[in-house]
Amino acid sequence: MNSPVPEFQSTGRYYLSAELAAIVNMAIKMEKPLLLTGEPGTGKTQLAFEIAKSFGLPMEILRAKSTFKGEEACYVQDTVLRLNDARFGVGDSGRDVQNFFDYIIWGPIGRAFLLDKKVVLLLDEIDKTESDVQDNLLDVLEDCQFTIRETNTVVKAKHRPIIIITSNAKRELSDPFLRRCFCHHIAFPTPEEMREIVRLHLPDTDPGLVQSAMDVFYELRRRGYEKAPATSELLAYIEALKHAGVTELDIHNLPFPGILLKRTEDLLAYRKSAHR
Repeated sequence: MNSPVPEFQSTGRYYLSAELAAIVNMAIKMEKPLLLTGEPGTGKTQLAFEIAKSFGLPMEILRAKSTFKGEEACYVQDTVLRLNDARFGVGDSGRDVQNFFDYIIWGPIGRAFLLDKKVVLLLDEIDKTESDVQDNLLDVLEDCQFTIRETNTVVKAKHRPIIIITSNAKRELSDPFLRRCFCHHIAFPTPEEMREIVRLHLPDTDPGLVQSAMDVFYELRRRGYEKAPATSELLAYIEALKHAGVTELDIHNLPFPGILLKRTEDLLAYRKSAHR
């Protein structure tokens, strides 16, 4: 059922600390779900893409939401299509109204289980779901199987997925859920780490411009705005400055502040402070 996977290493555009690399590889080796926490912009979601890219594996992504039901991650039945076929006929579609499986829409877990090769399965922002949904999902992933209740058919995974779970800590995760995961908190990058991240993404950027942009960036983060700028905003900001030919920055007269600050209230607060 399972095939060996080599050790994960950064693909060249992702800053991978030694501690993060160690927990990722241990989770893969021991086939444990890896739960990543940290504020938005610290690279939690991107890590799953990097793992898939590094190993050349396909990805399945479950974007969690508050109304999400665990069964949807495995499968749903297209009851509307089946009803229409029963009323108006299937035409030349090849579907059979009596065959339940002709009307199944597989969810990301279902697709991951049915694929003939190992998959990186990302459960993104799991904290948006209810605790019972979280626990049910881990039951399915731990057993590597689920039951289609309408037909009592058991669907077993052909290969155990590499499971990456992210949380922005909007809601507390249940103790049973946490016990079954390896957990790692990705702290927001220090200036030294951020400089390396910028170098990986924008290698030909003038060091003086990078330092000036970073000084402004970290100053804005210290001001306690509702949505502090994150790594992706800094990278976009530096690119915009390069396109505009900007070489020096003044915290009281920033060009394009809407690249760094996205909330209207934050922009208004910044403009108010800039004109004092």
